[in-house]
Amino acid sequence: MKITENLFMYPEQGTMDSNTYVVKGAPGIIIDPGNDHYLPSLIHLMQQDGIEPDDIGTIVNTHLHGDHCGANEGFKDHSGASIALHPVQKANYRTVVVEAARLFGMPPDEFDEDEIIEGDTLMVGDIVIDLIPAPGHSPDSICYYLRNEKLLVCGDVIFDKNTGRSDLPGGDGDQLKESIERLAELEVEGLFPGHMGAVIGADNVAENFDFVRSNVFPWL
Repeated sequence: MKITENLFMYPEQGTMDSNTYVVKGAPGIIIDPGNDHYLPSLIHLMQQDGIEPDDIGTIVNTHLHGDHCGANEGFKDHSGASIALHPVQKANYRTVVVEAARLFGMPPDEFDEDEIIEGDTLMVGDIVIDLIPAPGHSPDSICYYLRNEKLLVCGDVIFDKNTGRSDLPGGDGDQLKESIERLAELEVEGLFPGHMGAVIGADNVAENFDFVRSNVFPWL
C-alpha cells in the first residue's frame, strides 16, 4: 500500500505478524519483514506495487521480537539483501530474541546479521532516515524517522491510542514513557506503528500522544 512516493506500508496479515514498511530507493530498505509464514503473501503484495524483492538492499528491524524479524532470513534468501542490526540490537540480541521466545514457549527466530549499522542515520537515495533508540517495550527498539517527510516508523513503542507492552524480557515501563516523550518532540505528520493502523496528520499524531499520556501511561 503506497503511503508516499517513497514509503509503502503492508499491514500485518495474521497471528504473530507485524506491519512491514518499504522505503524505495536504489536499493531500498525493508523494515520488519514480519513472520516467515506470511512472507509469500508479503512479496506478492509488494509486487503488486511494482516492488521486487531484489529491489531491496537492506533488511532492518524496529526490534527483534519474532513477529517483526521472523522473516529476515527468508526475505534475504529471496532478495539477496543484507541484514543490518543497530549496535543496541546486537548488544541485546539474546534477551530479545531468545529469552522473549522462551517466555512464550516458542523456538527463537534466530538469524545472523551481515552488518552492523554505523552512525545514527541511513541514506536511501536522497532520503535521510534518522535512527532513534527508544527502549521500553524492548531494550533494542529503534524508530526510523524519515526526516524530510516527517514520517515516523515506530515499531511497538507507540500505537494508535496504545503502546507496546513493557513486561517482556528487557522491557521497562518508565523507559517506555521516556522514549515516547522524546518522540513527541519530533515533527511528525505520519505515525507508522508495528501493529494496527497508522495515525496520519500532525494534529492527529499530537492528539494520539496526548491520549497515550493520559490513558496509558498510568498503567505502564
